[in-house]
Amino acid sequence: RRRFRRRRRVGELVSAMNKVLRILKHRWLDERDARRALGGGALARLRARVGASEKRHSGEIRVCVEAGLPMSYLWRGAAARERAVAMFGKLRVWDTENNNGVLIYLLLAERRIEIVADRALHRHVDAARWQALLGVMRTAFRAGEFEAGLNQAIDAVDALLAEHFALSAAQSNANELPDAPLVL
Repeated sequence: RRRFRRRRRVGELVSAMNKVLRILKHRWLDERDARRALGGGALARLRARVGASEKRHSGEIRVCVEAGLPMSYLWRGAAARERAVAMFGKLRVWDTENNNGVLIYLLLAERRIEIVADRALHRHVDAARWQALLGVMRTAFRAGEFEAGLNQAIDAVDALLAEHFALSAAQSNANELPDAPLVL
């Protein structure tokens, strides 16, 4: 029994230390680090890429780059996916006329990318395809190539939206959401 209690205490200590290290990693970075990670001119290039993409389909792409999670997420051990879904709602990506908005969310502290698609696109793309797309992008993020990874993400989402929601020559995209990436 004593050995079991000791193992449990060690496990709890390790868990607490991991939580503290995660909090420090997220609090160490801020918006300036996010802007630096993308490099000079990257935000303008990403904005132009989103704008060009939205001329081909009726979908809306929103890019959000966050240095670290807020403390409320860190205390409860929330994952990047939970924050991405919350930002999908806060940024009103779900509120497009055709229900085909997509949020590309990058969390720098963990080098994680999450893509949250509204219900119209979600019906056409299965989870395995999303995971395959994310796998390619994660390589760029792990290497610290954030702009390249975001470009890959925008291009992949653009291809899916153009496949399922292409515009005819007579149509145009109403551009319901800002094209500029949001940096938090």
